[in-house]
Amino acid sequence: MRTFRNRSTVLAATTTAVLALTLTACGDNDTGTKSAGPAVSAGATVAAQPGSEKATDDAQETGTTGPGGTEQAVGTAKGSGTTGSASSSGGTSGASAPLCTAQGLQITAERQDGPPYTHLTLTAKNTSGAGCEMKEYPHIHFLDNARGIAPPVAKSKPAVPVILEPGQSAYAAVRTSEGGRKESTETVKEFTVTLKANGGGAAVVKSPAPEGLAVNPQKWATGYWTTELRNGADEF
Repeated sequence: MRTFRNRSTVLAATTTAVLALTLTACGDNDTGTKSAGPAVSAGATVAAQPGSEKATDDAQETGTTGPGGTEQAVGTAKGSGTTGSASSSGGTSGASAPLCTAQGLQITAERQDGPPYTHLTLTAKNTSGAGCEMKEYPHIHFLDNARGIAPPVAKSKPAVPVILEPGQSAYAAVRTSEGGRKESTETVKEFTVTLKANGGGAAVVKSPAPEGLAVNPQKWATGYWTTELRNGADEF
């Protein structure tokens, strides 16, 4: 009987323990359910991540657009600055030097090879002490003004401006006649060179030959000012 009772006692104790575990298990489920809320919330956060990524992407796109716009603005400003600098630099080059004046030049003449002596070389040396520009061609009056000037030869026009640094010279080829025996010429001991394209001013140039120069108003001509006489361009 004691054994039975002990067994009964053991069974009762076991039953009680099982019931206690069952209740405990039920309580854990409730807690688990409650804790499942945060789990679900965590899941919701994960589910919301695509939206967040989209929002982030949108923000990144907006950010990309923003910096892009900024870069574009900077690029434009830089471009403008560069253009301005180029224009400023081009303006400096385009401004060139001041025009040479008769007072700042020493103009002389010498005969080219001959006989017959049909051509002169005019030399205009810059004695002003500063750089200056020689424009176009010399206006040469061999005779009185009513007889006109020696016309320019178009092919001798240089492609770039003629800038003279101090001490440098510009040259112009001049034809005075054709050198024919029966050619009608007149003799001059001096002539006038006017720098009309340079704002005026004139110089009186003496003949390089003591006997004077034989000039023919029908044949005289002049080349443009250039830094050196060129084959072809200054041959006429």
